[in-house]
Amino acid sequence: MKDSLSYCGLVCGTCPIYLATREQNEEKRRKMRIDITRQIEEHYGQEFKPEDVTDCDGCKTKGQRLFSGCRNCLIRKCASKKKLENCAYCSEYACEKLEEFFAKDPEAKDRLDKIRNTL
Repeated sequence: MKDSLSYCGLVCGTCPIYLATREQNEEKRRKMRIDITRQIEEHYGQEFKPEDVTDCDGCKTKGQRLFSGCRNCLIRKCASKKKLENCAYCSEYACEKLEEFFAKDPEAKDRLDKIRNTL
């Protein structure tokens, strides 16, 4: 699980954006991106157009294919700067930014808490 776990506790391998990036069928990929914009608005209250949903190879990628929402993520920037595997390893766990995120995605908290409890 740790290999595909983002800094904040999301699982990159199950992320709709990550999955759309790997979809070979252009029409299916287009429909996935339309659905992703709806999911982002419903879950996170942010508006995106389908063309804004860029390819993404996961939160920890070093390449250029990173979703703009991930690229601008303060949690990602902080954990990357601290060279953490994920936020569970941070001495400031769980910070205010993370707690705010957990309110929208409690399963991410559960994943990081499990790791944190083994440290």
